[in-house]
Amino acid sequence: MKSIKNLKLTEKSTIKDALKAIDKGAMKIAVVVKDDETLFGVLTDGDVRRALLNGLTLQDNIKNIVQTNPVVCFINDSKDIILSKTIGKKIYHLPVLDEQNKVVGVQDIDELLESKTKPNKVVLMVGGLGTRLRPLTENIPKPMLKVGNKPILETIINNFKKYGFTEIILSVNYKAEFVKEHFGDGSKFGVNIEYIYEDKRLGTAGALSLMSKKFNESFFVMNGDLLTNVNFEHFLNFHLENNSPATMAVREYEYQIPFGVINQNDGKILSIVEKPTQSYYVNAGIYILNPDVIQLIPKNEFYDMPTLFSDLIKQQKEPISFPVHEYWLDIGQMNQLQQARDEYFSVFGE
Repeated sequence: MKSIKNLKLTEKSTIKDALKAIDKGAMKIAVVVKDDETLFGVLTDGDVRRALLNGLTLQDNIKNIVQTNPVVCFINDSKDIILSKTIGKKIYHLPVLDEQNKVVGVQDIDELLESKTKPNKVVLMVGGLGTRLRPLTENIPKPMLKVGNKPILETIINNFKKYGFTEIILSVNYKAEFVKEHFGDGSKFGVNIEYIYEDKRLGTAGALSLMSKKFNESFFVMNGDLLTNVNFEHFLNFHLENNSPATMAVREYEYQIPFGVINQNDGKILSIVEKPTQSYYVNAGIYILNPDVIQLIPKNEFYDMPTLFSDLIKQQKEPISFPVHEYWLDIGQMNQLQQARDEYFSVFGE
């Protein structure tokens, strides 16, 4: 996903402005936004040239030559979904929208097909005991339980690899030998795998204190018991574009109160809402951190990721959230494991 900084026009822009944006952006496309930053349309190099041939001048407004109904993708769309939108069409760039339909970037389809290897590392926390999944986890760690035809952890690694993230660090503890025997150095899976051994339970962030010298770029941290088809490349670009020290993937969670809720004032009933639904954003267990954030993590102590984000907030570092709307499942209990097995092939198709 490319930044729209050099590609952005407004409804008041001229054809001359469009030529400059298309030239400066070097993508043969410009994105036109409304005052609220939502998408108005796109302009291609061909659109501008045809307008000039039809008698318009460089000082004319672009409004009447904008493609106002372009094919778009969303920041949460997976690689496969984005590519499916371009099949059989001569489309090389798609505007990328967030959940408010604001333009956050442009997806280069050729770059997506190339899947260039990226230097950003991925830390997967796979040392949990999996007590809620016993007896299945008495002899094997939870991330090695099979969903589909492979361990949960293998699906996670394959999904990161699909977006070019091949530098993997596995933080292991409980029955680590099963993980290492299956994955080795990662070469047979097309990735590079390094292992960090926790001698004691350090929490979802504490283990990072053992890796303080391993990161030169922003890096991912993810729990090893999640199945998702999050677009990890868009997630990283969102983090970088917002210049955030830390970004947490969040997911909307709805809870229906099973009773009628009474709104009152000094004992006087004002209204009754029958079984209302409350909506919250919850931690989705996927994070991107900048390397200097590790300095906040105490060494060799239990320390979890929510505490890290709370400490960043206290220091006014302003961590941000990345809403996840695509498939996401935390496999913590038997019913969730069965759900994952029932849904796996329809979601991941392999």
